[in-house]
Amino acid sequence: MARRNDHTREELVALTLNTVKEFLSKNSHHELSLRKVANMIGYVPSTLVNVFGNYNLLLLHTVAQTLDELAHDAKAVVNDSQDPKTALYELAYCYHDFAKRYPHRWQLIFAHNMNGETLPEWQAARIDGMTGMLESLLIQLAPHHSQAEVLKASRVLWAGVHGITLLSVDDKFFTDEPIDGKELIENLLTNYLTNW
Repeated sequence: MARRNDHTREELVALTLNTVKEFLSKNSHHELSLRKVANMIGYVPSTLVNVFGNYNLLLLHTVAQTLDELAHDAKAVVNDSQDPKTALYELAYCYHDFAKRYPHRWQLIFAHNMNGETLPEWQAARIDGMTGMLESLLIQLAPHHSQAEVLKASRVLWAGVHGITLLSVDDKFFTDEPIDGKELIENLLTNYLTNW
């Protein structure tokens, strides 16, 4: 076992989170535990509790890094788009592709539960950044809509894209022929925006 002073606090945080992300590249978060993480990095569980506060917060830091990576990819596709409508489609495809590339990490974002604790401000800001990107595109597309209408539309679209992505990641379309989740997303966006 490594001793507590073998790594600085920052090094231990980085080592732990990188180990968890590596584990989640092939395995579900259901197969993970504080003891397992500690064993993988050569520390005792109490050291990780001292650093992160508890196992729940350790997982929340993993979720935060995943959201940061998703936000980075999303900003890149939005910035590279020619207009707000194209950007909206590209943002939705980016969400789908990220989930397909990192299914276990993406699933952890939505499986993680604060168990009654308040979501830390640093995490709430990440979520607001992602939803704000979608709202901004909708405002550009239809500036005549009220803020309440934009908020509702953003949640409808996000819920639809999320649902399609979830079924795509889990391969749960229950059809004899393969279905491309991105084609379904395109269909959803086109029909919704036409009527909005």
